[in-house]
Amino acid sequence: MKIIWQTIAKEGRHQVATYIRRKFGIKREKEFRQEVGQVIQLILQNPNIGPIDPLFVDRPEAYRYMIINGLSKIVYRINNDTIHIVGFWDCRQEPTTQAAQIK
Repeated sequence: MKIIWQTIAKEGRHQVATYIRRKFGIKREKEFRQEVGQVIQLILQNPNIGPIDPLFVDRPEAYRYMIINGLSKIVYRINNDTIHIVGFWDCRQEPTTQAAQIK
């Protein structure tokens, strides 16, 4: 399996990391990035580990998600041998607005 990050997901991850660095410092940002890496490894080992996201049930493909550190959400879908990371956002943001941006 391989991972492909969609641009909007990369931007979301960067925004969350930047916020953490500004608010809590470089050490916490580094920990956050490690947490993201650990979740990605879990997904690679077992792609169906994340529950199906109810925000995307009207779409033909199953979109799954994982929560990182209780405050960030990563949304992905599986296509053959590829995991597409399609969304990444701070869970304190309006979820339907965030979900509407995912194609």
